This record gives sequence, structure tokens and C-alpha cells, in this order.
Amino acid sequence: MESTVTTEPAENPSASSRPGYGQLLRTRGAWTFLLPGFAARQPFAMLTLSIVLLVQHTTGSYGAAGAAAAATGVSMALFAPYSGRLADRYGQRAVLVPGVLVHTLSGLTLTALALAHAPLWALFLAAVPTGASVPQVGPMVRARWGVKLQGSPLMTTAAAFESVTDELTFVFGPLLATALCTTVTPAAGLVTEGALTLVGGLLFAAQKSTQPPVTVETGHARVQHASALRVPGVRVLVVTFLGIGSVFGGMQVSLAAFTESIGEPGLNGVLYGVFAAGNMLSGIVCGAIAWKVAPQHRLVAGYTALAITASALWTAHSVLLLAGLGLLVGMSIAPALITGYTLVEGLVPAAARTEAFTWLTGAVALGQAAAVTVAGQLEDRLWNGAGFLVPAAGTVLALSTLVTLRSRLVAPRRNVTVARGVGHRVPATVD
Repeated sequence: MESTVTTEPAENPSASSRPGYGQLLRTRGAWTFLLPGFAARQPFAMLTLSIVLLVQHTTGSYGAAGAAAAATGVSMALFAPYSGRLADRYGQRAVLVPGVLVHTLSGLTLTALALAHAPLWALFLAAVPTGASVPQVGPMVRARWGVKLQGSPLMTTAAAFESVTDELTFVFGPLLATALCTTVTPAAGLVTEGALTLVGGLLFAAQKSTQPPVTVETGHARVQHASALRVPGVRVLVVTFLGIGSVFGGMQVSLAAFTESIGEPGLNGVLYGVFAAGNMLSGIVCGAIAWKVAPQHRLVAGYTALAITASALWTAHSVLLLAGLGLLVGMSIAPALITGYTLVEGLVPAAARTEAFTWLTGAVALGQAAAVTVAGQLEDRLWNGAGFLVPAAGTVLALSTLVTLRSRLVAPRRNVTVARGVGHRVPATVD
């Protein structure tokens, strides 16, 4: 499979040189969106855990805490694709600015209701807009890379770099949320998350020069704005990422319950940080390799390793064993995430990629929300550690779907002309 794309030399690194992080980071204008983008998505890793720790403290129930966090995750999963579609159509800034304002206000409302011991239905009412307004900064950064690197072999490196960046937030986010909630006040995690979202989101939105151009609404543009979910491969990836979300959600609740049961709640952030560190380190390695194996085959291989390691979590009964298994699970997640995002480049037209990325991000959030709910109920009703059965079941079911429908991940042969904004159209023949 070959791709030939005519691009501006200043925007696209040489395709003949070996892809690498150094070459990627020398892409013109990259740092203008990378730094504020990192700040803007740091709170994303704090949100669910902060809600779990706050609501569990005020209600004494992991089931109630998981349900409140799940309401946030479900609403985010449902609204994220629409946010992505609006960003593709009207520009990222137009979506980000009102979004971060709504998210901050609704998050503070949720905090106040929890501290006032409001009924669970009231927490749900506040959790819905909190989740629906989560800024989709990760997909927006990936879309900006797509504009900069269109047709370049650095796209895989960029996908790996973004996965590493995501996981770096999941190293620091849970540690920060746990430290704030356990040493300052149970509400400190959610309040800090809101403040960081507001500041980081507005800084990222201010970087107008690197946001993808908005396609003029001609007849051709309306075709390009068709939903990314109509692409069969995207639907397969959505199921795959649901399974990944089940790992994140199941581990968040189960690790919190485990550390609470041994009288060391502060270890929760450490154990989750080890899990995220494995993901980050594996992502660094994946991005440094010049892959010759087809991405759909890499996805199946990586996901098989994830299902195997996640299925062993429920057997761990010590901190060291749980840390070791968590590290292996994290190392298995990164290849699946990176390859899934890389496949979007070949499966989805450029004008719908932000939406496609948000479908995948939303699928992770939805899987996480379902896992948080089920794992919380299992921890309350069954034995300590029963919540770890959720990642096992989620990944095995997703792997079955992936293996059965993997042929849909092969990009179709098509010829398209990609518009990159008024005044600089670039013809691109993609096979």
C-alpha cells in the first residue's frame, strides 16, 4: 500500500529519512500547540479518580462513587463525537472556549453537591454536563499533527508521541488527584481539575495559527463532513477502544478499593502511576521503531497481549504482584492505542479526522464509565479484587470482535483531493 502526497517542504519532514522523535519535534510550529495542549489535557487523567475519591468519601460507597463517575464518562462518550464534528466544521477555538467554561462551572457544582451530601440523583444531574463538556484536546492535537504531517512517515511517530503524552498525564494525574484528595481535602482533586482545565484549555484555544483549516461548505465539503462512524473500520476501532476503557475504569476502582482494604490509600496513585508508566514506556519504544508489519496485524498482536495480562489482574493479592501485573498491562495498552490512532489516517478523510479521534476517545470514556460502574458494584457486593474481573471480560470480548472483523481495518483504495484551506489547495492521491 503506497501513498503519494504533494505537500509543502517546510510543513512536512523528508519522507526519505528514518522517522524519529527528534525529527518530529523539529516540525515547524509544533511546539506552539504541544505545550499548551499538554497543559490542557492534564486534568483529563484527574477527573474520574477525583470524582470516585470525593463521592466515596461523602457516601462511603464505591458503588455510588462509581455510578457518579460513570455518569460523567457516559456523557463525555456521547457528546465527544459531536464536539469533534463541530471542531471539524467550525474550528477548534469555537468549540473549546465555551466548553472549558461550562466544564469548570459544572465541575464546581458537582463538588459543592457532593460536600453537601446531596442525593445521588443530584450528583448525576451535575455529572452529565461535567462529562459532556470535557475538552477534547487530545484529538484536537492529533488533528493538528495530521495537517502538519499529511503523507509523511512521521504520522506513526506522531501517534506514538501523543500516546506517550497521554500516558504521561496518566502518570502525574492520578498521583496529583490522590495526593490532593487524601492530604488536603477530598474536594481538592476536582477543584484543581477544573482550574487546570480552564487555564490550559484557554491557552490551547489561543493557538489559532496551527488549528486545522475549516472547509468551506460546498457540495464537496458536505460529503467530506459525513460522520466518521460510517466508516466500517472506525466502528471496529470503537469496539476495540471500549475494551481499553474497561481496563482504565476497572483498575481505577479496583486499585482504590485494594489500597483502602490494606490501610494504605495513598498507594492508589502510586500503583496507577506504575500502570501508566508501563503504557508510557511502551509507547516510547513503539514510536522509535520503523514498523514493517501491517498496522492491523500489529493491533491484533498487541491486543492479544493486553487481554492475556488484563485477565491475570484478579489473581494478584499483594502490592508487588499487583504493581508488576499493572506494569505489564500498561505496556500492552500503548501498542493498541498507537496503532488504532494510526489506522485512522488511512481509513478516514482528513475533514472528518477530529471526529474520528473523538469517537475513539469517547469509546475509551464509555468503556471506562461502564467498567467503573460494574467494578464498583462487584467490589461492594463480592470479594475484594472482584472488580479486576471487568478488565478481563472487556478485553477478551473486544479481542474477539477485533479478530473477527480485522479485514475492515484495511484502508480502501481511493483517489481524493484534500483541501487544506482557502488559497492553498494541495492535490493528494492516496492509494
